[in-house]
Amino acid sequence: MTKQKITFFWFKRDLRLDDNIGLFHALQSNFPVIPLFIFDEDILDHLPKNDARVSFIYDSLEKINEQLSAIDSSILIKKGKTAEVWKSLLTEFDIQKVFFNKDYEPYAIKRDQEIDALLQQNNIESLSYKDHVIFEEKEITKSDGLPYTVYTPYKNKWLEKYHLSGTVQEYDTKPHFLNFAKNQFQFPKLSETGFERSTIKVFPYNLTQIANYKETRDFPALDSTSYLSPHLRFGTVSIRKLINWANGKNQTFLSELIWREFFIQILFNFPKVVDHNFKSAYDGIQWRNNEDDFKRWCSGTTGYPMVDAGMRQLNETGYMHNRVRMVVASFLCKHLLINWQWGEAYFAEKLLDFELASNVGNWQWAAGTGCDAAPYFRVFNPEIQQKKFDEKGIYIRKWIPEFDLGYNGPMIDHAFARDRAIAAYKAGIVR
Repeated sequence: MTKQKITFFWFKRDLRLDDNIGLFHALQSNFPVIPLFIFDEDILDHLPKNDARVSFIYDSLEKINEQLSAIDSSILIKKGKTAEVWKSLLTEFDIQKVFFNKDYEPYAIKRDQEIDALLQQNNIESLSYKDHVIFEEKEITKSDGLPYTVYTPYKNKWLEKYHLSGTVQEYDTKPHFLNFAKNQFQFPKLSETGFERSTIKVFPYNLTQIANYKETRDFPALDSTSYLSPHLRFGTVSIRKLINWANGKNQTFLSELIWREFFIQILFNFPKVVDHNFKSAYDGIQWRNNEDDFKRWCSGTTGYPMVDAGMRQLNETGYMHNRVRMVVASFLCKHLLINWQWGEAYFAEKLLDFELASNVGNWQWAAGTGCDAAPYFRVFNPEIQQKKFDEKGIYIRKWIPEFDLGYNGPMIDHAFARDRAIAAYKAGIVR
């Protein structure tokens, strides 16, 4: 029997049917479209079996499958090494074209290049699209063509280019849904992926608070942020819709979305930042890297309430308020003189919204070793941060129930730690 000629659309970090560029083009490819998601063992093998992000991915795929079921279609779910999965698909289907959206992390770039080469070897057209950002790779550059390494001029150029186009085009896929292949693939149970349901949940995003974002975003007790970040990370929401919505409504919120693109283009243009300081002048810092100190930081038992509340929120929910992230990161690098890479790895394990570019970028910002970073002599005082942003201790008491019952004092004196950090940085600077 002759196999039906088909097109594949490969979902990765774009888990939605609506306003999905690669999918939009796939559905106009003249062949029925099979949507595909691969649980990549090269990534999954490093995660705990109850990882909340895998549960969120699974639930997002299930929603997609329910939408497809309404039109007698379904999503094909595979698990394995990505290249091996594609080799198997090549024998199973008569694939004419493969569409997907770009990813800008080093592992993903290498993986996608390998799959592209495999498809070319089999005379299959591979088409990739920009979907995860508004401006990618080298679209926002200085006049000499080099990438920006300072945020504010990058942001200004980004806004200039955005406003020249008016709004960003959105892609309505729904009129083309009849071009999905008619099939009913078996949707697996979560346990079939090798994972179990996490008790930690990803909250729905909420844009109703954004009107007062500038005034309220620094106060963790108000819980006034959008919870958008995991949805952006896994693409359950379109960045184009968000940017078009935010423009003109709240410039502070828009600036945060631009920060995300700034760090993504830094990672793309300077991939060394994954495990090296952006500013190599700081490579000579002698970190203490005391494991007992690190454990106290991880468990939220440093004796500094703002730090401990943040770490406990992270450990229990996978979230941490952005202002508090700056405080806990500064404390680890400056007060305890522990390499930012330790903190970055811990956040990567725990954060629901973990995105390599932003995680590395923000940790190096806090450590003072990254692009456009806080100066090394800027050392957050956790007690002053608490007085400024949680004066009544509402946030702290939520996450430290024993706070009023006699809370342990600080594990290290702030003034001592600050002086020690500045001395270590000064001595470590390579001139």
